[in-house]
Amino acid sequence: MTVTQIMFYIFATIIVVFSVLTVTSRRILRAATYLLFVLVSTSGLYFMLNFQFLAAVQLTLYVGGIVVLIIFSILLTSHINQKFEPVKPSKIIYGLIASISGLVLCLTTVLQYEFKASTLAAQEINMRIIGKSLLSYEKDGYALPFEVISVLLLAAMIAAIVIAKRNKKSTTTDNNKQ
Repeated sequence: MTVTQIMFYIFATIIVVFSVLTVTSRRILRAATYLLFVLVSTSGLYFMLNFQFLAAVQLTLYVGGIVVLIIFSILLTSHINQKFEPVKPSKIIYGLIASISGLVLCLTTVLQYEFKASTLAAQEINMRIIGKSLLSYEKDGYALPFEVISVLLLAAMIAAIVIAKRNKKSTTTDNNKQ
């Protein structure tokens, strides 16, 4: 077994184990931390596949942005000790049915698809074109959608914090009245 295969199995194991821990953890901060490990391992797989740009985007956008946003939201709303309610057995059964159905759908789609080798010559990657596309506001640019999504995420985070703080104040007021 080569070092590359060993690294692949390590990353795959980390992704599977921490994905399961993310969705089964009852503590919200631990779930966010487990998600961090999943996303970092995914970027490790991208590096192994020589998709350095995609790996860098994974690290900066998801690991550096989204997970930090989630953790700050948890810490700002003082829900660090919050535990999720135990999952009802009926929800576990429905989740297993949905998971198995998705697995069957994915496997049948992949196994029935006829993969054909491309006859086109490989194109050289030009980083200047990629950079201009990412920073452009024109037809094929990504700057405007990125800005719109960032404003939407900011508004959602502010709204979530306001709602969480309001519920905390009303709960404190209700407890003082009793």
